[in-house]
Amino acid sequence: QVQLVESGGGLVQAGGSLRLSCAVSGSIFSDNAMGWYRQCPGKQRELVASITSGENTNYADSVKGRFTVSRDKAKKQVYLQTNSAKPEDTAVYYCNLKMRRAPGTIWTNYWGQGTQVTVSS
Repeated sequence: QVQLVESGGGLVQAGGSLRLSCAVSGSIFSDNAMGWYRQCPGKQRELVASITSGENTNYADSVKGRFTVSRDKAKKQVYLQTNSAKPEDTAVYYCNLKMRRAPGTIWTNYWGQGTQVTVSS
């Protein structure tokens, strides 16, 4: 059974930094990607940043240059360093793992429970 547990959320002042962590338990297929999504009340969940098993990264335009996603494969953890925080970054942040057994098979998504990040102005 795959489980994801986030940590590191909280309150930060505008311009400040936070580091989110996500630990994965259970077996992970080698073909995978991990990332972070966020959701504000009344809005859809949106991709913030992702990183593949080959270390390729992808960022939402709104966080490029400010946020950095990284992973530790040995520890099965993914991180999100949030710098130069803005009030509009306030949201619940969710860790995501998607993986598949082999190319051409379906992707399976797993989610953490979410961690609140609040940026005060």
